[in-house]
Amino acid sequence: MNKNVILLIEDEEKLSRTLAEYLELNGYEVLCALDGNKGLELFYDNMHRIDLVLLDIMLPGINGDEVLKEIRKKSSTPVIMVTAKSSIHDQLVNFANGADDYITKPYVLAIVKVHIEAILKRAGKMKEQVHAGHVAVEPATYKVYVDEKLIETTPKEYELLTYLIKNKNVVMRRESILESVWGYDYTGDIRTIDTLIKQLRKKIHPYEHYIRSVYGVGYVFEAETVE
Repeated sequence: MNKNVILLIEDEEKLSRTLAEYLELNGYEVLCALDGNKGLELFYDNMHRIDLVLLDIMLPGINGDEVLKEIRKKSSTPVIMVTAKSSIHDQLVNFANGADDYITKPYVLAIVKVHIEAILKRAGKMKEQVHAGHVAVEPATYKVYVDEKLIETTPKEYELLTYLIKNKNVVMRRESILESVWGYDYTGDIRTIDTLIKQLRKKIHPYEHYIRSVYGVGYVFEAETVE
């Protein structure tokens, strides 16, 4: 699955491990560094795929202030500063140096997650997915995943599957599907839907039963809950 990648630069090993595990449980990939030098090394090596940096200020070696300055020389990747220093002056300095947000210690893990989501959305980097059982669609990238594995779909297959998933457990009439996916001015055969449904069922195997035919009406997407 295409996950958002977070670079966590935090010298408190226990806190780093706890935060990393929490973020991973919430669907992020986390790269960890315990000092500024290693943090910059990881950043340079993975710059093309890191979506956000969580950066502690008080670090051994190169401190967080300097790490931020180095990152800003090469990248506009969002950076959230994390620190026990809560003075307005410190915050202003970091914002002036290019920080996107500021979290003071001690913090609640859920609050860190909310800050990350807000910054990623603002930067247009949030890789949100709509899940239905073992199938997921990713609106920002027009990708489809089955059991977290990417599958190839045509634009119309993607649109049809997304429409059914967003209306899951509701029987959708063929006419409604045609108007929503193909447009009101479509002049082709309504059986085009049936052909596309067959193709989609093959591609989401072994969960083709998720798309159920309702005789004489249309289709409904029904997926079991994934534990």
